[in-house]
Amino acid sequence: MARWKEGATLLLALPVLLSLPAEARTYGLGQTQHDHERLQNITLAVILPENNTRYPWAWPRIGPAVDRAVRNINADPTLLPNHHLVYFFKNSQDKDGMCSESVAPLMAVDLKLAYNPWAFIGPGCSYSSSPVGLFTTHWSVPMVTAGAPAVAFSSGTYLSITNTGPTHKKLGRFAVRICEHFGWREQVMVVFSDNKKDDRPCYFAIEGLYMELSNINISVEESVFMEESVTYSQILSKIQDNGRGESATGRQINVLPNWSL
Repeated sequence: MARWKEGATLLLALPVLLSLPAEARTYGLGQTQHDHERLQNITLAVILPENNTRYPWAWPRIGPAVDRAVRNINADPTLLPNHHLVYFFKNSQDKDGMCSESVAPLMAVDLKLAYNPWAFIGPGCSYSSSPVGLFTTHWSVPMVTAGAPAVAFSSGTYLSITNTGPTHKKLGRFAVRICEHFGWREQVMVVFSDNKKDDRPCYFAIEGLYMELSNINISVEESVFMEESVTYSQILSKIQDNGRGESATGRQINVLPNWSL
């Protein structure tokens, strides 16, 4: 519990923490080795995609910010008095360059056993954040990430996660408020694409709206089909038929895969 409180203090001191070598930084600017020996190390564990910039929170984008934050904090003794900040980096990518839900938790365990970090930064993807978030919750170690936007992370399961990015739950609430503001009560159609080989950003984005609409008693009708053999005229006819009548609540939503009209 003491470590958790210390970690929370650390998070307050790192508001900007979001190229450079991945090894730990040893001494802050203006510090001598003698000064460093009197300081207690605060170790951060960073788990992010190392070079795949398809992911918005990949290391080439986040690394410079982490390094700058560490250097600036170590250079100012008033920010974390009597402490010295270091970090260790591990790659969450698999051999194909994908942000991996199997690689990331292994890296988390390695970092925990080797360095016993005060906090984790990352992973930067939903699927990898899930198992790592379960570990950090079990270890009572804070986890800071912008890569956990899925609705599931808003439950009480992932108590260690501080999400610094937008969430799909709030996106869903925003969309519901838009519908209420304009009086869109008859029908809403949501179009999305689901590629199960990546982090499924479209799937998780639509999940937020899907869940929020369900929570306010809007009837939801799903239409799932294989795009390779679909007859679009039949789908349009079905949408028109559903749109002519009202559901029990007078509101309805169709969820469809992505296709061009």
